[in-house]
Amino acid sequence: MVELTFEGEVSALCEKQQDFIKNVLKELGIIGGKVKIEAVGKPGDNYIADVKRIIVEKNGELLKMIAKIAPNQEEVRQSMNTAVCFSNENIMYSEVLPKFTQLEKDANIPIEERLKYAKFYGSFMEEPLEIILIEDLSESDFVMLNRFNSLKDDSIKLVLKNFAKLHAASYALKNLEPETFECFSNKLLNLWELVGNTPERDQFVKELVTDVINLMDEEKYYKIVDQIMNNVMEESGSVSKADRGNSFYVIQQGDPWTNNILFKLEHDKSIDCCMIDYQISKESSPVADIMYLIFNCTNFDTCSKHFHDWINYYHSELEIYLNHYGLKIDSTYSSDQLEKDLRRYANFALGQSIMMASFLIRESKDAGTFNTKDDNKSMEEKIEIL
Repeated sequence: MVELTFEGEVSALCEKQQDFIKNVLKELGIIGGKVKIEAVGKPGDNYIADVKRIIVEKNGELLKMIAKIAPNQEEVRQSMNTAVCFSNENIMYSEVLPKFTQLEKDANIPIEERLKYAKFYGSFMEEPLEIILIEDLSESDFVMLNRFNSLKDDSIKLVLKNFAKLHAASYALKNLEPETFECFSNKLLNLWELVGNTPERDQFVKELVTDVINLMDEEKYYKIVDQIMNNVMEESGSVSKADRGNSFYVIQQGDPWTNNILFKLEHDKSIDCCMIDYQISKESSPVADIMYLIFNCTNFDTCSKHFHDWINYYHSELEIYLNHYGLKIDSTYSSDQLEKDLRRYANFALGQSIMMASFLIRESKDAGTFNTKDDNKSMEEKIEIL
């Protein structure tokens, strides 16, 4: 039998990473043939990992999987907290998500109603050579939408329903196996807290503020942006420390922006979705996922039209999935508590969104055009939506 051989963008993989992939393929019954490596997406689509598609033939059919490969340059790894990100994602795919699936099975939740996530093929976690292999969801007709366009109402509601499934399973685990929940929570490191507590924080914020202000054309907003973005880094650490162990906290997805969510479309309408990135997952408030999604993935017109409906929809879906586990919404996460959390984290979420916008919307060739005149609404008006 001919040994497995690599072709295509082989330079992206070192010998140890190639050996790891070979072992994974052998476990799947593939011991010979060509393994093609090709790029996925375009510059600007991925920030913490180099993403490649692995294609190999199995029983006359092509097997495709996605490889998330860590950068090995020390300066890049430190600036992106690469080790933490890959550790978080590995924990989510190998431990947390399978545990949630088991809880869903035990609660007799129908398969079609369970939380969807890419199949996990394995990971190699030796620093700085980390690599994670997951299912290529494009084979199931999932696609990535254009990050420069606001997500529509149907797409947002699909993601909110996924949040409800994820958060309900988290509450169920906290209720049924509090020690396991605490173990997962302790393993998942808060990237925002780490960044907020570094000596380089002030310089980092200063550069981001300059970056964002240079993309704005109304001077009256400069001070607002400066204040919000300086506060967000201070709050990222203090909020986490003060609320650790908060009874309302869940294990969140953490980074639900457009490129981290794949959708299945039918006549240009989203009919299904799957979250694919868990590198910033941690224990936090449910609204952290909700507000991150809305602020980073929708424009003002869409948000102002649907915001309150989206919040009500999330809460009603959360109630449905909590009921599967025998949990009551009023004692688990009431509408009053949701409202309190929305108001409490509003400024932090807005600052986080401004910060993320400085690079999430960059063109492949250069910086994007974050500009308040896009929707002719002021910062004050954007805050008033809440």
